[in-house]
Amino acid sequence: HGIQVDVRSVLSDDLTAANVQAKLGDVCGVLVAPGFGDRGIDGKIEAVRYARTNGIPFLGICLGMQVAIVEFARSVVELDGEHSTEFDPDSPFPVIAMMAEQKAITVKGGTMRLGAYPCQISEGTLASEIYDGETLVSERHRHRYEFNNDYIDVLSEAGLKLVGKSVDGMLVEVVEIADHPWFVG
Repeated sequence: HGIQVDVRSVLSDDLTAANVQAKLGDVCGVLVAPGFGDRGIDGKIEAVRYARTNGIPFLGICLGMQVAIVEFARSVVELDGEHSTEFDPDSPFPVIAMMAEQKAITVKGGTMRLGAYPCQISEGTLASEIYDGETLVSERHRHRYEFNNDYIDVLSEAGLKLVGKSVDGMLVEVVEIADHPWFVG
């Protein structure tokens, strides 16, 4: 589209509530990328919070979407203790949890949810705009953790829009925030 993007890499290990304004204060958008493990998770959550509360365009990919859900649950719903069971197995409010079919797997190897899967996108959403109006898309996956459907009602009522789901409706694939200018995970 003829757009020049100047990318600034910000190490999430170094991002805190005390320095987020200095590190992200002049950006036009925030991308929280995929990843594994708990390294930098608090910084990623802080980046999401900053983008959400300041109306900065946000894109969360894979783990980026998961930490966006954790941040939204913590800051907007305020249940106290929201997290992913990947990082806090004893979370009292596991808004991100291991997929049911993954729980019985003890030898990890190549056993994650792998490959391209279809996703049903809601019409009239930012996600549908990204896909040029398409409502059935296919995206590649490589993960064990997903949105915990036990929190659909409470997060939806607070303004988290579940705009992309697996074709069987069981897995949340894309989220947006209702009152944000551009927030997609």
